[in-house]
Formats: sequence, C-alpha cells, structure tokens
Amino acid sequence: MTPIVSIIMGSTSDLPVMEKAAQFLNDMEIPFEMNALSAHRTPAEVEQFAAEAKGRGLKVIIAGAGMAAALPGVIAANTTVPVIGVPIKGMLDGLDAMLSIIQMPPGIPVATVGVNGAQNAAILAAEMLALADAELDRKLTAYKEGLKQKIVKANAELAEVKTWKFKTN
Repeated sequence: MTPIVSIIMGSTSDLPVMEKAAQFLNDMEIPFEMNALSAHRTPAEVEQFAAEAKGRGLKVIIAGAGMAAALPGVIAANTTVPVIGVPIKGMLDGLDAMLSIIQMPPGIPVATVGVNGAQNAAILAAEMLALADAELDRKLTAYKEGLKQKIVKANAELAEVKTWKFKTN
C-alpha cells in the first residue's frame, strides 16, 4: 500500500494530538504514513522529505508542530503538495504555534486548523482527496450525516429533561 497522506510531527511528544488524524484517515481507509521530523533538529531530512513528497505519490501533508512551529512552513517551501498545519498546544496555549503557522509569506501557503486540531486536518485532507474520489466523497457525506444525527438525538434527549420549573420546551 502506498501512502497518499503523510502525517509529520516535530517530535513524538506530539503523537497524542496527531494520532487523531491517523485514526480518522484509518477509518476512511486512506493510506497514510506517519513520521517525526524536526525543522530545527533535522532540517536536511525535512527538506529531502518535502522535495521527494510528490514523486512518492503523496497528495496531502499534515504537519503538526508546537512552539516556533516552523515545520509546516519549511515543508511547504520545498513542495507543491498541499500542506495542512496543526498547531500543537504547548507554551502560550498554542497561540505561538498557531501564529507561526498562519503567518506564511506570499507564495508559501499552509492551510491551518485550530490548536490541536489534527482530526480536522485529516477531514480537510480527505475532503481534498474526495474531489477526485467518489467513494471517499460518499464516506465523508455519511460521516457528516452521522455528526448531524448525534446532535438531533442530543436535542431530542434535552427536550425530555424536565428538571426546571420554567423550562418551556
């Protein structure tokens, strides 16, 4: 099986966040790889990874990083494969990482999800891939319908709560 999505994290300490992306891709049956590469500690390896990404068949890269969070931008600077950045909460509640990822110069875009938003990054990657994959589009539609049904059910259950005297519904 050849990966079409790559999940990259600056350190394995980011795994508790990034595994949510892995789980979603796995559930959607999207082949992926997962590696730890650091923009600051293994810069040559990051540049080589990015330069070879398209040739290896990767379609989307999800890159999680905390603190200075240079990893998504360094990858994006060295490939034309779309990069989705995941700011990892660390110092400053992840605000430092988020600002590092979203403040890219013109010509080097990095799509960015919320702090610790690895699952949303995987959903966005799947939506990109679904543009050319009808079966994946069907799976995503079913997934989103399931989200809707959870709220519909929760709202019906909430209507049954009669704890308060002045609750009108």
